[in-house]
Amino acid sequence: MPLERLQKIIAAAGIASRRKAEELIASGRVQVNGQTVTELGSKADPESDHIRVNGKLLHGGQRHVYLLLNKPKGFVTTTSDPEKRPTVMDLIHGVKGRIYPVGRLDYASEGLLLMTNDGELANALMKTASHVPKTYLVKVAGSPKEDAIAKLRAGVSIETDEGKRVKTNPAAVRIVKEAANPWYEITLIEGRNRQIRRMFEAVGHHVEKIKRVRYGPLTLDVPPGEFRLLKPKEVARLKSASSRS
Repeated sequence: MPLERLQKIIAAAGIASRRKAEELIASGRVQVNGQTVTELGSKADPESDHIRVNGKLLHGGQRHVYLLLNKPKGFVTTTSDPEKRPTVMDLIHGVKGRIYPVGRLDYASEGLLLMTNDGELANALMKTASHVPKTYLVKVAGSPKEDAIAKLRAGVSIETDEGKRVKTNPAAVRIVKEAANPWYEITLIEGRNRQIRRMFEAVGHHVEKIKRVRYGPLTLDVPPGEFRLLKPKEVARLKSASSRS
């Protein structure tokens, strides 16, 4: 990102007006990367430089970043892992600013994962009340009978991480490949931890593979382990989908 005048960065963060920001700089109350700056012509990068005003780190001036990542299996959907397993952060390179995953895909699952530094949008998408549809391709061990699939469509009782039993919301389920171990497409409007695995276990079947292929208006379109920036119109559609939920 190009360098910008310090007073402009401070004003963009909502700390003070540009004139007031100039006074703060001149009076030695602004630091960039630990060094006090008093010259009004000084510039900085709001994404990569650490800017402090009156000792407080500036956050509001950062530009929002939105990524679509194709998470391979074998990566943890966290920013760090105490067990030292690879995380999705290991797949992100050349992106300025601190981003984090929206929701999660478990270690053995793969597919579309959103990453951003837009906390407002992330929170809206992760709310339990958020009904943004998410679509998965699921490979199941054995062939579920039609009455089992009907139960999944209507909602089944599963156990949460806290040990409580809850009934899942109705889901759209259709077979996409008939085989001894068939593939199904399943669309959920909620996202509990390990929900799909627990849903199929509730009707007597183990899930072998899970791949998320759609998230609201977004479709998975990059190879495993790669990512791309969302287009402005995709961000707008995602925000619209989360606000309607």
